[in-house]
Amino acid sequence: MTEIMDRIKNIAIEISSAIKTQDTGKADTCNISGDVQAKLDVISDEIVEKHLSCVSSVAQIISEEKEDALTLNENGKYFVAYDPLDGSSLIDVNLSVGSIFGIYKGDYAGENIVAAAYVVYGPRLELVVARDTVELFRFNEEKKEFEYIKELRLSEKGKILGPGGTQKCWYPYHKKMIDNFFKEGYRLRYSGGMVPDLHQILLKGGGLFAYPAATDKPKGKLRKLFEVFPFAYVFERAGGLAIDGENNILTLGYEHYHDTTSCFLGSNYEIEKVLNTYKGKK
Repeated sequence: MTEIMDRIKNIAIEISSAIKTQDTGKADTCNISGDVQAKLDVISDEIVEKHLSCVSSVAQIISEEKEDALTLNENGKYFVAYDPLDGSSLIDVNLSVGSIFGIYKGDYAGENIVAAAYVVYGPRLELVVARDTVELFRFNEEKKEFEYIKELRLSEKGKILGPGGTQKCWYPYHKKMIDNFFKEGYRLRYSGGMVPDLHQILLKGGGLFAYPAATDKPKGKLRKLFEVFPFAYVFERAGGLAIDGENNILTLGYEHYHDTTSCFLGSNYEIEKVLNTYKGKK
């Protein structure tokens, strides 16, 4: 596991450099989910594969940019699912983007995740690692290394709200719930990038990130293996909760590598509100 995390640090440094120097335009290809790829999506995917291919304990990898899993070492015990460049559509307007990693043992089901990490490429290069605890690291440009900053813990209740999805496609009970949060005084904090939005909730001590099932996305938009399971693990280790509306996200299985799900991640107070809403939905 230590070697995987060390490789993720190297991946972060190399992708950060690519973001600063490489073409930010669109590629002439789409990924398996139908999203038009940025050129940096492809470059970042190649960087991750290059580094993880050198780790003997990694049996298999699967990326949001790959249709199928790639077997690396038959004797390895870890399976790594990753989104090499989450939020890449924000690069051309110079907003923060990130990379997400879920490390699984045996299979990619939510119950098998044993560690997670994500990188924030913003004004500062930051890395968050979740194992027994959730730790924040920041890259020191002078020393050329990541330095430990602090442990991240969520408060019982937060003040910020990141509601994703197309509002006209929300179900009425979901819209009412979001409106009620704003009536309580919650502040809107939503960039359209999963990594920076969830990072903000963690750093600010709490709140709610909500990306529901809706009429245009009946199974949600965000991918279980690469995005939702890793962040669910992070939030649980930080003292928060992660559900699909009714069920704990990490109890969910998958049928296909690119399965999607609705998701709600936050501190306990907000998730309890979601549970009450979705259990009584009509």
